[in-house]
Amino acid sequence: MFQHSLLGERTNLFKMVTGMVRTLIAGNWKMNGLKSSLSEVDAVITQLGDFPDAADCLICPPATLVVPMQERAGARLKVGAQSCHPEAFGAFTGDLSAEQLKDAGASYVIVGHSERRSEHGERSAYVQEQAHACLRAGIVPIVCVGESFAQRQRGETKDTVIRILRKSLPTLGSSDSIVVAYEPLWAIGTGLVPSDEEIAEVHQVIRDLLVELYQDRGADLRILYGGSMKPSNAAEILAIKNVNGGLIGGASLKAADFMAIYAAAVA
Repeated sequence: MFQHSLLGERTNLFKMVTGMVRTLIAGNWKMNGLKSSLSEVDAVITQLGDFPDAADCLICPPATLVVPMQERAGARLKVGAQSCHPEAFGAFTGDLSAEQLKDAGASYVIVGHSERRSEHGERSAYVQEQAHACLRAGIVPIVCVGESFAQRQRGETKDTVIRILRKSLPTLGSSDSIVVAYEPLWAIGTGLVPSDEEIAEVHQVIRDLLVELYQDRGADLRILYGGSMKPSNAAEILAIKNVNGGLIGGASLKAADFMAIYAAAVA
């Protein structure tokens, strides 16, 4: 514990001196998890106390678990959601608004995930509306972007990422914040991962666009990597320039795997 405390002090001091962006390790449970799965959350909460508070930890469960997860989360674990409707209230059967998710305890919402775009036809203009809804409700949107394997093979990765983000990113007010998650579609759940150089190249493109759109603020917005990050590769990926954390899928369902990734973030 004493060594962890010293590490936390040094890490926080380094961030203050250098202006480093605080890392975010975010778990996306997708359509997984029942009340019995909250035992994994309890394990995460317990283990967070063994690490310095040098990175943010977030889990985005199914909407059915947002309230019970938030009720036990404590100070170190943040709770989010996986989608929202652009409108605040109305006759939208089966949908949840950002305001409702905020009321339930969510502080982040994932928008524009590739599975939502492909399975539910959510276009970039709609994703932008969702992001604006999150900001309206006081929630941080995690805006996802990525290219298909065919687009990468054709050398269209940069153009694809820029085109999608320009249409998906919201206008920011003075107190608003966003997170961008780069998720190469062909790497999600496949175990395939781009090279360090390829990840660095795309994250630099995203950083340049954020600075173009938001000026100085764009340098401090977090960019997550979201394609098959796991305990065995987390440290290597998190060390890449402009990788400010990870959007974790399958590895976030088990506390041991998720906290192994968190450990790499605070090492």
